[in-house]
Amino acid sequence: MSTHTPEGKVKVGDIAPDFSLPTQDGKVVSLKDFRGQKAVVLYFYPKDDTPGCTTQACTFRDSYEDFKEAGAEVIGISSDSAEDHQKFASKYHLPFILVSDSERKVRDLYGVQDESTKFGILPGRVTFVIDQQGVVRHVFSSLFSPEQHITEAITTLRSAQ
Repeated sequence: MSTHTPEGKVKVGDIAPDFSLPTQDGKVVSLKDFRGQKAVVLYFYPKDDTPGCTTQACTFRDSYEDFKEAGAEVIGISSDSAEDHQKFASKYHLPFILVSDSERKVRDLYGVQDESTKFGILPGRVTFVIDQQGVVRHVFSSLFSPEQHITEAITTLRSAQ
C-alpha cells in the first residue's frame, strides 16, 4: 500500500485536532463527539457536485455499510455551505455527515494544502483515519484518485480490528 503523506500539520500518530462545524442538516458536529465511541474517516474534498468529488462521495456511500461494520463514521468536509451540502447529499443519497468549513479553518488546522493543476488551484483531497481514541492512524492524499481514498480507509480500519 503506497501512501503519500502531505506536508501538513497533522500526521500519523498525532491526536486529531477537534473542531465544531455545521452539518448539511443544520446541526453542529464536533470530532470529540465520537471519541471513545467510533473511529472517524475524515475526508477533505474540493467541491460538492463536481466530477471527482461526486465519484468520491458516491464511493463512500456505496461502501458506507463497510465503514459502519468497521466501527467508523464518515465525515466529508469542504468549504461549501451547509445548504450546498444538503443539496449534494440529497441528490446522491449520501448517508454520512458533510460539514461546512466555509472559512477553511479546519482545512488549515489539518494542513490540507491546495494543489496546483492544469485547471488552476484546487483545494486538496486528503483523508484522515482517526481511531476511537482520537489518534490519526492513516493519512492519504491524492487529488486525482478519489476512489483510492475509500480503499485506503477501509484497509486501515480493517487492519486495526
